[in-house]
Amino acid sequence: MTLAFLTGFATGFSLILAIGAQNAFVLRQGLQRAHVFAVCLFCALSDALLITAGVMGFGAAVEAAPWLPTVMGILGIGFLLYYATLRIMAAWKGDYGMEIQGESKTLAATLAIAAAFTWFNPHVYLDTVVFLGGISLSFEENRLAFWAGACIASFVFFFSLGYGARFLAPIMKTPANWRILDLIIAGVMLLIAVKVAYLLL
Repeated sequence: MTLAFLTGFATGFSLILAIGAQNAFVLRQGLQRAHVFAVCLFCALSDALLITAGVMGFGAAVEAAPWLPTVMGILGIGFLLYYATLRIMAAWKGDYGMEIQGESKTLAATLAIAAAFTWFNPHVYLDTVVFLGGISLSFEENRLAFWAGACIASFVFFFSLGYGARFLAPIMKTPANWRILDLIIAGVMLLIAVKVAYLLL
């Protein structure tokens, strides 16, 4: 059981460790100190829901609807391009008074963006539903322990990223540094959009 839990934790953690659109958004919210708990909780719960679906065997649903990854991928590309454009425009204008003061969009608007980054990402279905679901088959008798490890990894990662970002807050006291961060985030979004488009071709 311990091996199954540790395998689930290590696998789940490694899958979400890479810098992606969702992680970049969580990091930005953490730096801005705005709706951090809600965003981290939403992302972790979303991951847990998808992991649960995979471990319980609903990975077959993705195979039954082969058009789903394509549709989600197209929606994801559109949103990534839109968000990258917003970040480039923000860097161009350079008005970061709200960010420096820790102000943000409404909670509803913030969670809507988090939802788009989470559910419009075709990779999340491959990583959580298909990949983790497939690995869980190796732990038939201890599948629940594997599931728990993977879910806890998501909570640990997102809350560490969101609240750990505040240690970088002193660096983000100037508009210039926020401009650099936004340009980096825009670059990440554009690269991911290109990668998703390549996979859909």
